[in-house]
Amino acid sequence: MSMQIDLVFKIAAVGIIVSILNQVLVRSGREEQATMTTLAGLVVVLFIVVQKIAQLFDLVKSLFDF
Repeated sequence: MSMQIDLVFKIAAVGIIVSILNQVLVRSGREEQATMTTLAGLVVVLFIVVQKIAQLFDLVKSLFDF
């Protein structure tokens, strides 16, 4: 259960950091960097989720190993 909570906290932390950086960059007139920061945050979260999905597939494979 704690692994799921940790995953949620990691994703939330990335979201909070990206949103703060996005607001700072937009207010300073750097919209392009703000967009790139948002995309980088999205990529980081996708990597985290893909790793967890890979672990799930490995678990399912080990359960139904013939």
